[in-house]
Amino acid sequence: MVNLQNITIQPGGETAWFQGGVYDGPVSSYLWDQGYVATTGSCDCVGMMGPGLGGGHGRHEGLYGMVSDNIRQVNLVLADGTSIRVNETSNSDLFWGLRGAGHNFGIVTSFELNIYPRGPDTWHYHNYYWRGEKLEEVFDSLNNFHNNGSTPVNMTINFGQFLYNTTISTTEPSIGWTFAYRGSAEEAEKLLAPFNAIGSVWDAQGDFSYPEISIVQGTGVEGFLCESENTIRTITVAGLQVYNITAQQQIFNGFKKRIAENPELGAAGIIVHEGYSTEAVESISSNSSAYPFRSDHLLVYFSAILDANASSSLLDAAWEWADEVRDNWNDGQPGRLPDAYVNYANGKETLEQRYGHEPWRLQRLRGLKAKYDPTNAFRFYNPIVPGNSA
Repeated sequence: MVNLQNITIQPGGETAWFQGGVYDGPVSSYLWDQGYVATTGSCDCVGMMGPGLGGGHGRHEGLYGMVSDNIRQVNLVLADGTSIRVNETSNSDLFWGLRGAGHNFGIVTSFELNIYPRGPDTWHYHNYYWRGEKLEEVFDSLNNFHNNGSTPVNMTINFGQFLYNTTISTTEPSIGWTFAYRGSAEEAEKLLAPFNAIGSVWDAQGDFSYPEISIVQGTGVEGFLCESENTIRTITVAGLQVYNITAQQQIFNGFKKRIAENPELGAAGIIVHEGYSTEAVESISSNSSAYPFRSDHLLVYFSAILDANASSSLLDAAWEWADEVRDNWNDGQPGRLPDAYVNYANGKETLEQRYGHEPWRLQRLRGLKAKYDPTNAFRFYNPIVPGNSA
């Protein structure tokens, strides 16, 4: 797949064909230079179709929806070697399943995706670091800012982390946050006034072209979120509608405890909060594709990035911590069933948590497996049907 990198913009400029091995960063740069953008994932080092088959969150979803919402058609190779075209009129049943549960059915060799005029020439970013004493103010401001799914559409993305930054504190994690706005600094800073009013220990802001925003937000190919060589990652994930400030404080305190008791583990941990403008995502019917969690306004996950040779005791401690953080998040939203975004899921969650709690969803997906992958060849990543047979 690594050699399948071609991009062909179609006459009229409404769609482009992409070969199956393209990555987010090169796609964004190429399209930008041609006057366009597309719904990609938010990390430059990630392939387009990996996230896209499971939904695909990104900086343009408030305007245009997720990656999966913008797929027009795909060329797919099935387990028996057959190549088929999948779209709204050809194998339309599978077109539903590919958009949200697509890792289970075949190999995408190419796909046609909506593209859009690129918009403002510059985007504005603003990054902050706060100490733990500001936690309640930060998350109260975030809840007001997101307004339960009403994030301003051009405030495309904000990432936040609890992480161990010894330049700020050697005894507790710090709270880092980055915002990206599709437009001018003047417009952005009006919206960010509540965060500017919270005393930060460090901040930086500036204006860049869209392809450069990922770098200043830490999701470029050199960013720590893209580190993969010689590492093991533990991960747990939850979907939220609002931040429960009590839960966030519990999670922060748990991180502080690890720093004190197990500094090696504390240095490896990162707790990530992803907030997107979700207007276009929520405007699309949840029944229109296999992606099940359109009412989740916030995506949060724990990860410990460990050396590949980490001891079993350190790995066990990392998983214990990961489970604790996930449970804090889910306990903080009583009355909601736990969701696990399939692209971040670790495989220990229930199928309902990964593919949707409505019984008809899994029934429909199992039917598609039986039809298009009856030998269950594609079962490597979060399989709908575990084991060797469909």
